[in-house]
Amino acid sequence: MEKVVIVRYSELHLKGKNRGYFERVLITNMEKALKGLKHEIKRQSGRYLVEGFDDFETDNIISRLKKVFGIHSLSIALKVKSDMDEIFKASAEVCSLDGRFKVETHRADKTFPLNSLQISAEIGGRLLSKFKNISVDVHNPQFIVNIDVRENGTTLVFNEFFKGAGGMPVGTSGKGLLLISGGIDSPVAGHMIAKRGMQINCIHFHSYPYTNMQARDKVIELTKVLSQYSCGTKLHIVSVTHIQEEIHKKCNGEYMVTLLRRFMMRIAERVALKCGAQCIITGESLGQVASQTVEGITSSNSVIEKLPVLRPLCGFDKDEIIERSRDMGAYEISIQPYEDCCTVFLPKHPVIKPSLESVLEEEGKLEVENLIEEAINSLEILSL
Repeated sequence: MEKVVIVRYSELHLKGKNRGYFERVLITNMEKALKGLKHEIKRQSGRYLVEGFDDFETDNIISRLKKVFGIHSLSIALKVKSDMDEIFKASAEVCSLDGRFKVETHRADKTFPLNSLQISAEIGGRLLSKFKNISVDVHNPQFIVNIDVRENGTTLVFNEFFKGAGGMPVGTSGKGLLLISGGIDSPVAGHMIAKRGMQINCIHFHSYPYTNMQARDKVIELTKVLSQYSCGTKLHIVSVTHIQEEIHKKCNGEYMVTLLRRFMMRIAERVALKCGAQCIITGESLGQVASQTVEGITSSNSVIEKLPVLRPLCGFDKDEIIERSRDMGAYEISIQPYEDCCTVFLPKHPVIKPSLESVLEEEGKLEVENLIEEAINSLEILSL
């Protein structure tokens, strides 16, 4: 009797002739998630088995694999020979000691002498004889003993399904560059796009010394959380202190946020093209703050020349975003009280609906290319 983890994949069965490619990427991502742990991954007819691990690492393996996109569900199972006595022994191990139960059997091996209903009936009867405080309830059971008779002469017995991350394996939908701040929204945006199979790199803009090093460390920690779902990532850190000082000195203060966003988008596009990213991702939610009106977004978008901009949170309200942030494990980091660059020189009444004409007029007071070049020269890259 051997303990194994069953891994069932999500949408990959819909991929037809390309299915093999998606499966190979999924295995690669699972191997990355389990790096440093003793294990072996084997394919078994529409699912994978993780075998050969130390028993005390079982919960750790489940925890890591729950963050791998492309996995639909997981189960901790006992693998035995396809023999009724062996199947019963395993069923007794996973059976609860009291409560209402049923046995469900899937028989992939059609040469096995008993059919699914017969296996369930016999194992259920034996369990009733062994455990006096259980009863059969096929309509409303409190727990289920699952028996999966495979084609290779082995049977898997388990009693629980753990929900996987779903989605598509990271790396099957290209690469994007996420504008990540120290807030709640942007890590969630990156998580959502990674779920659709996109590899995520990040870019963060800081305003040291107006913002402190704790703010930078906070972003690094958020990126580490995201990297658990995106199979690792690179964080590009860029200083925009000089840009904000120039805007504060030469431009109408009400346009600080709007102008800064335009610089961020220009810099992000250049970094994205250099690192091979095919789109830019932001955590903007329509109407949430002054820069996230249709007019503000139009102003930001107008400086992008080659790449699409994805805004996965555009229709979400704050409560929905917070819930997703909690689920991915980023919320407690995001609410740490360290300010990001957008709070520096923040005007009392920022312009909410800037016209492109007025934005261009204010931006004309700045040496845009020189400021961008100085920012890119400050670029630092961390691999996480």
